[in-house]
Amino acid sequence: MTARPLPPPCPDSPPGRLAGLAVIGGGPAGLMAAEVARAAGLEVDVFEAKGSVGRKFLIAGKGGLNLTHGEPRPAFDSRYRERQEEVAAWLDGFDAAALRDWAAGLGVETYVGSSGRVFPLDRKAAPLLRGWVRRLRESGVRFHVQHRWTGWDAEGALRFTTPDGGLRLQAGAVVLALGGGSWPQLGSDGEWLPWLRESGVETTPLQPANCGFDVGWSAHFRGRHAGAPLKPVVAHFGTDTGADGLQGECVISEYGLEGSLVYALSAPLRDAITRDGSATLLLDLVPGRPIERLQRELARPRGKRSLAEHLRRQAGLDGPRVGLLHEVLGRGGLDDPHTLAGTLKRLPLTLLRPRPLPEVISSAGGIRLEALDPATLMLDRRPGVFAAGEMLDWEAPTGGYLLTACFASGHRAGRAAARWLATQPPPSTSSGSDIFLPSGGVTGGRLRR
Repeated sequence: MTARPLPPPCPDSPPGRLAGLAVIGGGPAGLMAAEVARAAGLEVDVFEAKGSVGRKFLIAGKGGLNLTHGEPRPAFDSRYRERQEEVAAWLDGFDAAALRDWAAGLGVETYVGSSGRVFPLDRKAAPLLRGWVRRLRESGVRFHVQHRWTGWDAEGALRFTTPDGGLRLQAGAVVLALGGGSWPQLGSDGEWLPWLRESGVETTPLQPANCGFDVGWSAHFRGRHAGAPLKPVVAHFGTDTGADGLQGECVISEYGLEGSLVYALSAPLRDAITRDGSATLLLDLVPGRPIERLQRELARPRGKRSLAEHLRRQAGLDGPRVGLLHEVLGRGGLDDPHTLAGTLKRLPLTLLRPRPLPEVISSAGGIRLEALDPATLMLDRRPGVFAAGEMLDWEAPTGGYLLTACFASGHRAGRAAARWLATQPPPSTSSGSDIFLPSGGVTGGRLRR
């Protein structure tokens, strides 16, 4: 059923009050924060802008839920680049092994694939999410969908728009887990950034991560080869791939290049484009064939065979690889075996820009970690407000690293919120305008006002 447009908030309505924890955002980080806080004895309410929780989690698992990775630490920690020290602290409390044990507690057994990636045995996200939400509900966590957070009012109350009108709430503590800026149709739209910035919270702009890149293909090449895979190939880019490069797979798209190999290098490529205006990615199209061997093979007479057939026989090239040679060298550069061999081993592709934020897998930027207490993930400028997940300024490649850090940060924020709330005095009940919402104060998934 299509949700009705949400009306603007009602600033003059009296605020309700939650004595416990309000978790804003129903993704993995928010749900994990809710779980550990509820286990610590808190009353917990989860507010989700969409009609159901975990939508991006479900889409991420559509092709096989890559829950985490089997890589041992500290190599695992290094995947978080300049934020590895901070993320490692989160993982100390909830790492990949703990995540697999947690999934097993929901009846979801996992296995390590040949790439080191960890999947549920059935490779599906929906059974895990259904079991998790069911367990949360049974534990007493309350869910409020179609409740879109729109920041704080002048009195510090949380503001929401709902199908029934505006809502203002005071909460004992808050965990923000609103996601980043990718896939906004699933809820991660980044609209929270200005509200936090106006509150004095230090943030950085959201930018694409784990993304494809635009390449200026010719119309002929794009028309013939868009959608074609390149596997295996080896990528070289500066010091980020080392002398041996990084082997993997990518896909020629209509706009340029995408796929797991490109995603793994997206952060340094994006940063180079920001700095220099473009970035040159070098692809070895024939890994395992030394350049000297290629030169000998390509120098053999081709007789009456076409160049494409000659390249197929002597170097094992398929149509997309031959097309890439045409794109880079043009017809005039295809006759010299030495030039051909050198280009096959280091084919230069100029990447012009990352793909727009709404269509990429994840985003970088958000709340700077320096704006949080590292031990609790509480905002320095907002006592009692904690943050977790992709809305924090860290990034990681695909392969299970993204989800693991989201779970781990939610675990830390939820535990810290429970400890913090235990030290606070009970809320005053003297205000006649306040509406207190005890554990029975939910009807049909919405707050009773």
